[in-house]
Amino acid sequence: MTWAPEKPYDDLPLLPPKADFETKSVLRAAIQARASLAALDQAAKRMQNPMVLVNSLSLLEAQASSEIENIVTTTDDLFRFAQDPTDAASTETKETLRYRSALFAGMEAIKHRPISAVTAVEICTYIHRREMDVRRLPGTYIGNRRTKEAIYTPPTGEGVIREKLSNWADFIHARGVLDPAIAMAVAHYQFEAIHPFEDGNGRTGRILNVLQLVEAGLLSAPILYLSRFIIQNKDEYYRLLLSVTAEGAWEEWILFILRGLHETAARTLTKIDRIQELQESLRAEIKLHTTAGSNADLLDVLMENPYARIGDVVKRCGVSRPTATAWLNALVGFGALADIKIGRDRLFINARFMQILATDETLPAEEALF
Repeated sequence: MTWAPEKPYDDLPLLPPKADFETKSVLRAAIQARASLAALDQAAKRMQNPMVLVNSLSLLEAQASSEIENIVTTTDDLFRFAQDPTDAASTETKETLRYRSALFAGMEAIKHRPISAVTAVEICTYIHRREMDVRRLPGTYIGNRRTKEAIYTPPTGEGVIREKLSNWADFIHARGVLDPAIAMAVAHYQFEAIHPFEDGNGRTGRILNVLQLVEAGLLSAPILYLSRFIIQNKDEYYRLLLSVTAEGAWEEWILFILRGLHETAARTLTKIDRIQELQESLRAEIKLHTTAGSNADLLDVLMENPYARIGDVVKRCGVSRPTATAWLNALVGFGALADIKIGRDRLFINARFMQILATDETLPAEEALF
């Protein structure tokens, strides 16, 4: 059956693709992408407190992935409400924070069982905070909602969808057949083409990307901020997805994803260097301007959660509230932290860290993939 955008693509080919996409260009790009991922993974492991990176980058990934779906919140709001999403948080902020919860839940799940359709259902359920399952009703399509013109119509029927998801999972775990970075690119296309849920497919698929890299041993933690690359190249991303469907253009799609892996890992390495420089600077400021001395827990509080509360310091450092308040006030007085009062709450902001997180690091010229 020939693919047509307005008809359900029930004949979506099973994996692996029959096309010969392991060209010299793809294999060369895969080697470079894997080398960049390995360097990122090692750099994260060398950090004295890797949770600084995991906590911050998972929030940035949640923000960017949600933004692709036009769910927009600010970095400040995300970090402000990360530990306590109260009623003051916007609907968009709460939904974005659920993305991070889904990511962490997925990380916990793959410790106990391989990625499967069940993993995808659980992630989508976390994102929506209601029970999700594969589509059972027809009518889902991707296109112009105003004109009703379809760009792509995914497979329909629960049985068809479950069969293709089962094949998708089998492909992911077919060890030794493909380079795992290439396999991730192929599997991501297939998941988006299956489009198994009524809503949340894009966000679920992007979480599965990270989980697949971790499961394959290319990363030890969810520290790849790939959704920012997709936002920056959003038109190309959707064009190439459709080109695989319409033309079987696998090579161009895979090269795009490998470039994203490489560039994101290289930029994150630069960000790690800046974070570590800030950590050392803040460590010296704590020692010089407070009675905390070499209390590493105080530094960890301010880096793991750049919108810290007095209670966070009390709990983590095991000190009285007056002592915690004195430490934070001293750092505000020196200019190492900023503070704001919201209602009864007083927040102490590691503004320099927030600036590092908000900066889109420049890719060194020698790191260009092609």
